[in-house]
Amino acid sequence: MENSFKQFRREALAKPSVRKAYDALADEFAYLDELLNARSASGLSQQQVAERIGTSQSAIARLESANSKHSPSLATLRTYADALGYKVQIKLLPRTSTNRS
Repeated sequence: MENSFKQFRREALAKPSVRKAYDALADEFAYLDELLNARSASGLSQQQVAERIGTSQSAIARLESANSKHSPSLATLRTYADALGYKVQIKLLPRTSTNRS
């Protein structure tokens, strides 16, 4: 049996306006996935990462949130990655016809 979220997502993304808005946020979702997957793989909680960095758990939650009002600096991302035992890698990729602004 399919769970209700998967069904909801499938139905919502079938609507062109929802799909367009979702696709416009694809890069942000990918960024958040990277952060959350790295933290999960490191086995650390937000609180533990915050302690390693010298900040608050709520600051880490904002960094990992899709609702953040600002983009983190490269220095912040490096500090976060270092606390997890990772490094930041930035790539510039050519746009595809489906994600061109």
